[in-house]
Order: sequence, then structure tokens, then C-alpha cells
Amino acid sequence: MKIVALGDSLTVGETEFQFIDSVDPYSYPEYLESLATRYLNSHRMPGTVKVVNRGVSGDLTSGMLERFTEDVVNEKADCVIILGGTNDIGWGLDPVVITHNLTNMYDRAIEKRIVPVACSVPSILGLDDLIPPRITVNRMISNEIEKRKLAFVDIFTATADPQTNRLLEEYSADGLHLTPKGYQKIGKCIFDQWLTSFLDQPVK
Repeated sequence: MKIVALGDSLTVGETEFQFIDSVDPYSYPEYLESLATRYLNSHRMPGTVKVVNRGVSGDLTSGMLERFTEDVVNEKADCVIILGGTNDIGWGLDPVVITHNLTNMYDRAIEKRIVPVACSVPSILGLDDLIPPRITVNRMISNEIEKRKLAFVDIFTATADPQTNRLLEEYSADGLHLTPKGYQKIGKCIFDQWLTSFLDQPVK
């Protein structure tokens, strides 16, 4: 099975700690693939899971949409994890426009018989004014996903302080990008909230 992880620098795995000499993966796609491989091996399940990183630093949801055919469809993906909107919010774009671009990607995936997995936009630390638009976008994503009955991974809730809605310090590298622990948390969320149940589905 091939999964494409489509997104921005949060998918690339940018962090101030990325040059640390460590055997641990720091991008969430890399960590997700390792979790899936261990899961298949421990359950003696056939097949493999390949997670292809198609993150572009600084990308907007409009850019993700523009390269969807090349990076997802032409890649012959079985599934696509869509994590975008952080940079759009930073540039002050309308949540309606952001959600429209994201839902366009969900629908394009469905049209091409690729399983879409929607992710909420993670929180931020140090710029509280940018938290409310994240909450708005995430609510809109959740509503669109519910209409389509698609998989939704709530990264915001998993990585934010429930009292302040700020990104937890343990996951923050610079307020926006994450520590290796933060990226691994994203991978674990996607694994727990979607991939395990998907892998357990009977082959049709």
C-alpha cells in the first residue's frame, strides 16, 4: 500500500533539531511508515506500507491543490493524508477559501478512488491571535468530513493545551514547527486514529 503525505513544512518535518545525530525519524511520514511496518510484522500481516513525503515548505493549500495530480494521482497513491492550512492562516487568508481548497483535494481523491485522510491544523505557541482562525478552519474541515463520511485525524486536540489551546511546549520547536517528539506525535495520531483500523479492514 502506498500512502502520500501531502502538505507543507509540517509534513517535510522542519525543526531546529533536524540536524541532531539521531536514529529516530523526525518527520511524521517516516515515523508513520515505521509504525505501520512494525504493526504488519507483529500481526503477521502480508504486504507493505510505503509513506511518500510530499511536503513543500511554505506551501499554501492552493499550491497543494495545484500539485495534487502530480504528487498524488500520478504517484498512484492508495491513500493521501492531507495536512494543510498553516501557511494560509499565517497569511491571513479567509477560512472559507482554505476549507474550499482542502475539500477540493478530498473530492479529487475520491474521484480518483484514492482514500483521503483529513487532518486538523495544529495549534501554535507564541502567537495567540492565530489560534482562533485555526479553530474555525478545523471546525469547517470537521463539518465537511462529516458530510462525506471520511477519515479525520484531530492533530490540534492531540498536541494542544486543553486549557489555553496553545501548542504544548514539549512539541514546539519554534512556536510553529515541531520537535521530533511533536512530529512523532502526529504520526502516532494518524496511526491510532486511522491507519490501524484501515489496515485491519478485510481485503475486498
